[in-house]
Amino acid sequence: MDLIDRNILACLRKNARIPASLISEQVNLSVSAVLERIKKLENAGVIKQYTVLLDHKKIGKDLSAFISVSLDHPKHNDHFVSCIKQDRRVTECHYITGDFDFLLKVITHSTAELEATLNTIKNIPGVSLTRTLVVFSTFKQEVSIMPDVFAESPD
Repeated sequence: MDLIDRNILACLRKNARIPASLISEQVNLSVSAVLERIKKLENAGVIKQYTVLLDHKKIGKDLSAFISVSLDHPKHNDHFVSCIKQDRRVTECHYITGDFDFLLKVITHSTAELEATLNTIKNIPGVSLTRTLVVFSTFKQEVSIMPDVFAESPD
């Protein structure tokens, strides 16, 4: 991946619907060369998907929280993850180190729905402890990071 690929990714990261013709103007390549590079980035798995970011407040889901979850034994991990994947209110699930086993991000429309979500999580077999942090404000929210241009290659 070179500087041109990085610049193409920056354009797509800002607006995944940007026409290749506009990208080509910004990176000084032909449209066909831009499309070829994008296809290579997709095939290499660098670009995993294209998506849309919703304004949660405008769709009535303006309560976000992070829930740390401890399980009493690792044998419950797979079932826990399976249950969490099915819950539409949970937008992220991370297996973590430290005092807890998982960190969940939950987006709901009310404290009542957050309470219901928390009760659902607490009733999953193996869950022994939860800790919830409610988000007041978000000052930075990126869905991906940009690759380093001059990252050292492993030898």
